[in-house]
Amino acid sequence: MIASVRIAELVEPVLSETGHTLYDVEVAGATVRVLVEGADLDDLEQISRTTSTLLDDLVEEERWYLEVSTPGLERALRTPRHYAGAVGTLVKVKTVPRTEGDRRIEGILDEADDTGVVVAGRRLGYDEIEQARTVFEWGPEATSRSPRKQPDKRSTT
Repeated sequence: MIASVRIAELVEPVLSETGHTLYDVEVAGATVRVLVEGADLDDLEQISRTTSTLLDDLVEEERWYLEVSTPGLERALRTPRHYAGAVGTLVKVKTVPRTEGDRRIEGILDEADDTGVVVAGRRLGYDEIEQARTVFEWGPEATSRSPRKQPDKRSTT
């Protein structure tokens, strides 16, 4: 299967023409997942058709499956650009086993640069992070999901 970097090189110009940004490309077995920022359902459909055609021309001898979607509310953080875009948000980080301190950290991503991040005041190099993602915080629930049935105040006389 073709490398995710090569797929990104093919897809980025197409997305740029439509005003969208490539968030990530993941290749898992025969599945190619293209994650696009700022796209609605119609956009994703068009991007999917265009991307499929590009990949068909490139990968003729292999069977593969294409998924085109947005990164979602809780998105994986894999590159320095991903981390930089998430500064100021709540994240969950799992460190590699040899890293000193707790392996699981949840907190605000305070900083991100070319060498690493600061999460909840703790500095981590990218080589110390096994996986990370943003955490979507749901707002307070409404006090009532449906209107209450009010007693009938009509006179019965």
